[in-house]
Amino acid sequence: MLMARPAVLEELLRRYDELKAGRGKDAREAARCLEDVSYTLCVTTGTRDIASALVAARGQLRRLVADKAATALS
Repeated sequence: MLMARPAVLEELLRRYDELKAGRGKDAREAARCLEDVSYTLCVTTGTRDIASALVAARGQLRRLVADKAATALS
């Protein structure tokens, strides 16, 4: 399975969380940007809905951190 670069996932998740919190843009622009970042998260994680995309992206990042920690201890 293809995996997105961790930095890409982190940025997409940051943008998603920021837009969901309603920071920055007017409501119309925020809704459009949220739709864009949600779509990109779905494509990047190979999922069909944002809930699954968020779980997949956060899971990938957790596994990467765990793998790095395990490698460092070896």
